[in-house]
Amino acid sequence: MKIPEFIRANLLLKMTSLNAVVVSIRLAIAFGMQRIMYEFIGAEGLYKVGQLRSLEQLLTSVTSMGVFNGVVKYLAEFKEDKPQLQKLFSSAFVFSVFGTTVAALGLFFGASYLSEYLFATTEFTYLLKFIAVLTPAIALQRIFDGVVNGLSQYKQYAKIQFVSYIISTILTLTCLYFYNLDGALVAIALAPVIQLGMIFVVFFKVLKEYIQFKELSFKTPMAKSLLAFTLMSFVSSILLPFVEIDLRSMIAERISETDAGVWTNVTVLSKNYMVFSGSIFTLYVLPKFASIHTGNEFKKEVFSIYKTLLPIFGLGMLVVYLLRNVLIELLYPGLTEMAPLFKWQLMGDFIRLGSLVLAHQFLAKKMVRNYIFSEIISIALFFGLSYYFVTDYGVEGIVIAHFIRYALYFLLVIFLLWRYFNNRRNKRLNAQKTD
Repeated sequence: MKIPEFIRANLLLKMTSLNAVVVSIRLAIAFGMQRIMYEFIGAEGLYKVGQLRSLEQLLTSVTSMGVFNGVVKYLAEFKEDKPQLQKLFSSAFVFSVFGTTVAALGLFFGASYLSEYLFATTEFTYLLKFIAVLTPAIALQRIFDGVVNGLSQYKQYAKIQFVSYIISTILTLTCLYFYNLDGALVAIALAPVIQLGMIFVVFFKVLKEYIQFKELSFKTPMAKSLLAFTLMSFVSSILLPFVEIDLRSMIAERISETDAGVWTNVTVLSKNYMVFSGSIFTLYVLPKFASIHTGNEFKKEVFSIYKTLLPIFGLGMLVVYLLRNVLIELLYPGLTEMAPLFKWQLMGDFIRLGSLVLAHQFLAKKMVRNYIFSEIISIALFFGLSYYFVTDYGVEGIVIAHFIRYALYFLLVIFLLWRYFNNRRNKRLNAQKTD
């Protein structure tokens, strides 16, 4: 079937249409997966799965020292400059060696304490020691993923994501069937290793073209540039998983593990459809913003992205909301307390999409202070409001906090970007007057 001309002429729409197909299939698989896991391990087991996924999200950043967005940005800028790329990847690999060592030692020797903290039992100490052994693969997967994104190789990215997701799903279901919750957790821990394998299978020739593995040195000529991204990544990629872990533990303690599972289930659905936008940010938005240098160009590109993404995303969210009771019955039979959470989660996610598009300018232009400030305010709002609203609204208070958080975050990002472009314009005018 031929792609219509209006899609072929628009790179973002082309990426979106391909991504929509992949994500739709992934969503269907994820829904089936959630139903099977709910039947086997219940809401309490899904709460533990959520804790593990938050830990893996945290490790993804720690092991690679948060250089993913730096790799995306600088690869997009220096893809024709081989010496500069060698400096970039030498620095990135030194960072990852340090991050991997810290993470592996912390996980292995602190496994008993972390198991108690995450799962309220030392039963999963073995799992955390196992993950400690996998940390080098987690770091490499993240860096190589940055290469795929920096080159905007959206077709290869879709293939890698889709096939690795299928393999991970099959492995998880098999382990779940034979070993119940323990098997599922081990299989989930192996997901980054599977994805790394798929990157090598699909993308190794391109990797060799841009990364001269034999010429990598244990030096960090771009340390200062990448440290900015390390700081920005650590704020969002480490603080947020910690907050999510703490909130699940708080719900389990103050209400019940079932309610912690209810919130986990809603966030799992959210993360599955937000995958649709996540790849667009790194494949298109970040490289595009990195090449834009004026306020007018930025506004034009933002409106173009909004015009393409928001209607598609909004329509999809409306369908999810209208079918929420059907989804609950299909995936989590009897867990009707999930239904009131949908409206707040979906509204928050829609505003989140709009704000994250804008916030990628912070990453593209290395606006470290603006990024860190806005992220800390956002995460602090979520944490504080969640504790406040849970007292009066129970588990629904978490998603109310999610909505309010992103409404305020959106306004904050608009203000910070307005101030940034206004300051740049004033500097140009002052320079012209001086001349």
